[in-house]
Amino acid sequence: MKRMQGRHAFIAGGAAGIGRATALAYAREGAKVVVADIDASQGQAAAEAVMAQGGEAIFVRTDVTQEQSVGAAVEAAMARFGRLDTLFNSAGGSLPIDAPITEVDMAVWDRTMVLDLKGTMHVCRHVIPKLIAAGGGTVVNMSSGAALRGSNPAHIYTAAKGAIVSLTRTLAGTYALANVRVNCICSGRIGTERVRRTYGMPGEPGAAPDRQNVAEQVKTYPFWVGEPEDIAAIALFLASHESRMITGAAIAADGGRSAY
Repeated sequence: MKRMQGRHAFIAGGAAGIGRATALAYAREGAKVVVADIDASQGQAAAEAVMAQGGEAIFVRTDVTQEQSVGAAVEAAMARFGRLDTLFNSAGGSLPIDAPITEVDMAVWDRTMVLDLKGTMHVCRHVIPKLIAAGGGTVVNMSSGAALRGSNPAHIYTAAKGAIVSLTRTLAGTYALANVRVNCICSGRIGTERVRRTYGMPGEPGAAPDRQNVAEQVKTYPFWVGEPEDIAAIALFLASHESRMITGAAIAADGGRSAY
């Protein structure tokens, strides 16, 4: 039997990158998928990609920074599928103008914290009660390797992603008796379209002037730069019964960068 057969997954940030790859991976393993994203064009395309490979999916436009939008998206998912038992929280990102706290524009702090941390909280806040009602389920939050080792000069992104690790652990402890497992993935640099635009990748135009080009980083850390499918495979494992002994964990998936 497929690993996600009979499961119903809500993918926040499912339109592109890691979220899209995870939606496709879940669907290949039998899950029905809700693609929730602010980008209607790419979100609908992601849902159609799931259906093109024989899966079942819907797209719901969702702004994770707005609790009302998240609540409406979750109710739309329930109206379509009747239950939710899997959450993948992938919406978020960093800003190229992130900087040390002594220099950063406070608007960067506000935007990053609202999108990454508050957005993660909003989705957990509305989906976890549905998991409990279904008799249990799994939550996989996206953090970053920056949460485990720090990142210079991205102080604000580091703080937000570190908070997601702590939030993940306390949610895991709180909802364990409700049969809800909560884990997070601390990824390294992944070759999504956004990262390629921001930092430069092999065969792409150069990086932002204050950032080392990823092509150069690969020479130093050959396993550090991954693809969305690499993270989707971990998200699939954490959502499946195979990982039933794992909760409250922060899985380092940074190609060994945090070991250097």
